[in-house]
Formats: sequence, C-alpha cells, structure tokens
Amino acid sequence: MASPSPVTVATVVVRDMPLLANAVGTVEAINSVSIKSLVDGQMDQAFVKDGDTVVLGQALFRIDPRTAESSLHEAQAALARDQAALAQAKSQVDRYAPVAAKHYISADQMEQYRTNLASSAASVKVSQANVASAKLAVGFTDIRSPLAGKIGRILVQPGNLVKANDTSALVVINQIEPIYVTFALPGTLLGRVLSAQKSAPLSLSANIEGIAQPVEGKVAFIDNAVDTTTGTIKLRGEFANVEHLLWPGQLVNVRLTLGTDANAIVVPDRVVQNGPDGPYVFVVKPDRHAEQRTVEVARLVEGDAVIAKGLAAGETVVLDGQLRVENGSALAVSDAAPAP
Repeated sequence: MASPSPVTVATVVVRDMPLLANAVGTVEAINSVSIKSLVDGQMDQAFVKDGDTVVLGQALFRIDPRTAESSLHEAQAALARDQAALAQAKSQVDRYAPVAAKHYISADQMEQYRTNLASSAASVKVSQANVASAKLAVGFTDIRSPLAGKIGRILVQPGNLVKANDTSALVVINQIEPIYVTFALPGTLLGRVLSAQKSAPLSLSANIEGIAQPVEGKVAFIDNAVDTTTGTIKLRGEFANVEHLLWPGQLVNVRLTLGTDANAIVVPDRVVQNGPDGPYVFVVKPDRHAEQRTVEVARLVEGDAVIAKGLAAGETVVLDGQLRVENGSALAVSDAAPAP
C-alpha cells in the first residue's frame, strides 16, 4: 500500500474581490510648450538653468532690448509729429470754417482743409498702432514662462543670435503637475468601464518600478471609438503627481478598478492546475483522500484565483505537493495555510 502523499492545504473562502484591469501606460505631459523668441536679437541673459522647475510668468530669457527700444522711440517720435500735424489741420479748419460760410474762400479750398484734417487723424491712428506694436516688441525681449512646469535642456545659450519664430526652440517646458497616463484596454471591457463610470469616478493606480507605493489617480478620458486594428480602447488617467514621481515618456503598469464581485469564491492561484480537460484542483475529502475536480476560473487577482464553478466555501484544497497526488490518493495533510 502506497504511503500518503505529504501536502499543504488551504481553505476555500468567500470574500469581496475587486474587478481589476491591467495595462501598460505611457506618461504624457498635460501641456508641453516650445519656447521661442518673438523678436530678432542677441540673447542677453538666461535666468534659468537645465532642469529647473518654473512657475507661471517666471522670467526665462532676455533678448538685447536696445534695437526694440530704438524702434519704440522712432515710433513715438512719428506719433508726436503726426499729432502736431493733426493739431495744425484742426486749427486750419476751425479758422477757415467761418470764412468759408461767408464765401470769402472757395468751397474747394475749404474741402482741402477738411481732407487734410481727416488725413492727419488717420496718420495719428497709424502712428499710435506703431507705438503699441513697438511696445509689444520691447515686452517680448523679456521671455517669460507661459505655464508652471519643468524645463528641459536649454538649447540656445546667452551671446547667440535668435530669430523671431525660428524653427528651433530655446527650451521646452513640460507641465508635470498634474500629469496624464495614456493606456489601452481590450474593447471587450468597454461595457464594464462605461457602466462603472456612471456610478462613480473610476480609480486608477500606476505602479512605478523601484517605487513600493503605487501612485493614485482617476480616469479623465475615454476615447470615442474602439481601434478596429487592435481591438482596444484608449483611456487617459489624470494624476496629481505632487511628488513628481511620473515623468513624460515613462512606462508604468496601470491598474484600473472596475468594481467589486461580492461573495466571490477565492483560493490561492497555485491551487489551480492545468490539465488536458482544463483547470482542476485537488479537494481534500473528509477521509484524507484527494478528489480531482474540474473548476472554472473567472480571473486571477494578485495571487488569488476567483472560482466561478467547481468549489464551495469551506472546502479544503491542496495548496502544495500536487505533483505527488492523483485522484483518490491518500494524503498526509500538514497545517493549513492562512486563508487568502
């Protein structure tokens, strides 16, 4: 008679199990801005260095303002000249209007005075616009950050000439607080995703290699169509990223919680074996003999298996030692392992 096979056992338990969806996501900046100069000139000064964190409106660079200031002074002088011409034209109209009413001068001459007045008024408006444009150009010599974020490598150093709207940027700023993580799920899960989203915001976690604690966020966007090529649907999660653990371009493991299965039948996943007829487990009968039983596994969750069919709560199953066990084998049962 064969000696009993030594095994370790576990108890089938009932508990609530979260419905999780896992994917690999890519971190993306919510905003990314390429900083360029709006005026021509020589870079006079850089107020930041590579990798600095900047706030909205912070000074980044200064372009030599002397050329722009010279253009402003020229525009202001032209405005003063045109205003003087306007005052003279208005004085002529005021002086000759009573004379023209008594027909002491011709109507054509009076009309010429009025035309000069209108032309001078138009010239003043043009000069005022030129002054405003020149003031803008002077303001553009101080380049400030349009958002709060992290700057990359500075691509143009002080002393170099820059051109307005050049193809190359001075620096790129990425907003990293908050930040996005984009990922894709099988289209078959879309119904569950949409259903879960109706009841409450979908919670999301991103696991970063080397960081023990996952970063928590929420789903901010679901694409409006399933990709017919891959059969997946794209989603985007938003993370506060206060500690700056997520960086644009980084790959992270994303876990989306879609709900909870109440009163699920749960065993450790290593209880389940795979055979020619599908998954099975060895159930320990009251007489300490093994019963091979086919089961249906709903899903695996963090080392546990959710059993859809084949097991009942409270039953004892073989946890370790299955290689020495056959259907009907006598078992030498050691202390039960802790419940999952």
